[in-house]
Amino acid sequence: MDVLKKVPVREQDAKVRAANFDEVCLGYNKQEAMEEAARCINCKNAQCIKGCPVAIDIPGFIEKVKEGDIESAYQVISKASSLPAVCGRVCPQESQCEGKCIRGIKGDPISIGKLERFVADWAGENQIRPEGADEKNGKKVAVIGSGPAGLSCAGDLAKMGYEVTIFEALHEPGGVLVYGIPEFRLPKSAVVAREIENVKSLGVKIETNVVVGKSVTIDELLTEEGFDAVFIGSGAGLPKFMGIPGEQANGVFSANEYLTRSNLMKAFDMQSSTPIMRGKKVAVVGGGNVAMDAARTALRLGGEVHIVYRRSEEELPARVEEVHHAREEGIIFDLLTNPVEILADEKGWVTGMKCIRMELGEPDASGRRRPVEIPGSEFVIEADTVIMSLGTSPNPLISSTTEGLEVNKWKCIVADEIQGKTSREGVYAGGDAVTGAATVILAMGAGRAGAKGIDEYLKNKEQNK
Repeated sequence: MDVLKKVPVREQDAKVRAANFDEVCLGYNKQEAMEEAARCINCKNAQCIKGCPVAIDIPGFIEKVKEGDIESAYQVISKASSLPAVCGRVCPQESQCEGKCIRGIKGDPISIGKLERFVADWAGENQIRPEGADEKNGKKVAVIGSGPAGLSCAGDLAKMGYEVTIFEALHEPGGVLVYGIPEFRLPKSAVVAREIENVKSLGVKIETNVVVGKSVTIDELLTEEGFDAVFIGSGAGLPKFMGIPGEQANGVFSANEYLTRSNLMKAFDMQSSTPIMRGKKVAVVGGGNVAMDAARTALRLGGEVHIVYRRSEEELPARVEEVHHAREEGIIFDLLTNPVEILADEKGWVTGMKCIRMELGEPDASGRRRPVEIPGSEFVIEADTVIMSLGTSPNPLISSTTEGLEVNKWKCIVADEIQGKTSREGVYAGGDAVTGAATVILAMGAGRAGAKGIDEYLKNKEQNK
């Protein structure tokens, strides 16, 4: 075995998978996982842990995989992560744990994400659950939102002995894991549902169809429902648009709506009660992971799909793996291209998108070179469907119905980065509700931080009685 090269991961053939919603990556089997784990040099000063937002003992779990003790590997991971099967699939490992792997200096980094996925899947297949608290401490915590931040916070609090109830606005728990990420990247029943059951096995209760701010307020949870603290992990679900002419035309979607219809409501199934428009020529505006998800979904629904992004390939914010898979499947990339108008026929249906070519000028405040229009370079991309994937912002419902909760100019809740503490006593927050749209693993890290903050707050309150 060449220790400088990672063990290859089996995948569906690109032409086959482009016509189905089955998972693209097939993962490692036990032998492959043990071979890959054997490449790890078990650093004493493990940089990979520093690159993990939830601080998994990565060398520790990999050592157990190396030994073939997969159950122990799972327990090592589950001390830090409530969603290992999810993270093993959707985390940007290349810029986090694997990006700091010492083995990667002179060869391929260890496939940490694929090993984490294998361990979590093995545990699920063998009915292995995370270890919980020996007894409850008598304190109640409410968690708003059952996405990655909420599930992570709830899982950690339950392991500490708290009685935790999650309140979810939708009819299914999981947040962005069920409505935002397609089946071919993250299977819902085989992976997400199983991870949620693991959190529930710790004693966490989940109440769906509860819209906090309407069904019940945070003030009521604290003063009338008997909760000692609240964690807000409600995400960022309000889509952004460009504000260009024609955005109100029929056939224009936000990526949020398009993916929610497909993922949560199963609109990709022709028998679904909420079918979605199957565009023949689809333009997706944006270059992040959500844009890739929307584009690859539209492709599987039979469309010719273009990704339209105003910067170059080097600036694409999506994971390298997602861009690679999109290209393999036949998605067309129109880079250094910016929409200026959506065109429609006399009945109001999209017929195309007028765009202008861009070039990169001087760096802007973010340090990235600013895209500048090239005069006279306008052209039209023919399309019957346009999907806007320009990011999302938090719904202001919770903040506007909670006394004393500070928000910033983007309507994000203001919270301490270390512990998630907000301006309202006993209320903590984290994830996209605080930062705006970000990654699953960063939301999980914020959930863990919130759990620690709540634990410290309630213990101090008890001591000062």
